[in-house]
Amino acid sequence: MKIGRKFLVLFLAIYLVPALASAGYWYLLDRPGSWREANWSSAGILPHPDDEPRATIHVFSAATGGMKGAFASHAWIVTKKAGAERYDRYDKVGWGSPIRKNGYPADAYWYSNRPRAVVSLAGEAAARLIAKVEAAIASYPYAQAGGYRMWPGPNSNTFVAHVLRNVPELGAVLPPDAVGRDFLPFGTFVDIAPDGRDMHASLFGLIGFSAGLRSGLEVHLAGLVAGIDIMRPGVKIPALGRIGM
Repeated sequence: MKIGRKFLVLFLAIYLVPALASAGYWYLLDRPGSWREANWSSAGILPHPDDEPRATIHVFSAATGGMKGAFASHAWIVTKKAGAERYDRYDKVGWGSPIRKNGYPADAYWYSNRPRAVVSLAGEAAARLIAKVEAAIASYPYAQAGGYRMWPGPNSNTFVAHVLRNVPELGAVLPPDAVGRDFLPFGTFVDIAPDGRDMHASLFGLIGFSAGLRSGLEVHLAGLVAGIDIMRPGVKIPALGRIGM
């Protein structure tokens, strides 16, 4: 019984308290009442393609809409080949054919929430990886109609996490509030990155852990992530995000 109580206290301290704090703060914010009222225009983060002749790759993440935004974010991928006249944006959404190309401006607000860059590459580093990123997008196993489930996945973050795991050269993982990122495809319980530097274990996205140079040490519970970063020292707090360098 004592062990059970200690576990409950630990769970409340690590997962539930931050989630409730985030929900309380989010509730007080002025937010759009529906997707029709939300701002989906460019946030002005990326330069015009004419002003950026280099190849680029970006992964963005932004808080989602409604009260879900207190706990969860939406991620997407942006690529541009050298000299291209436009950026190409790839999202997974919850209706129709789920993988959308250029459904929104590359750096658009998401439900009026400003996106933050998870990783950005430019020049030769990006040019070498665009084909590999596109191949990982094409290999995503839940790209068919009906291949979306908000929780625990597969959702928009499952899609982007799949690309990041398959292109470890991008050197990034999605933030702790990217609910669904740890859902592994087709009942897979363990995934080891192609370069062997990251390992993910998950039981249908409900409980699991990650360890490695990119992930640091993480424990996942019901889509919420707690952990520490090693390469870039920091702490990952459920619902609230990452604090550190």
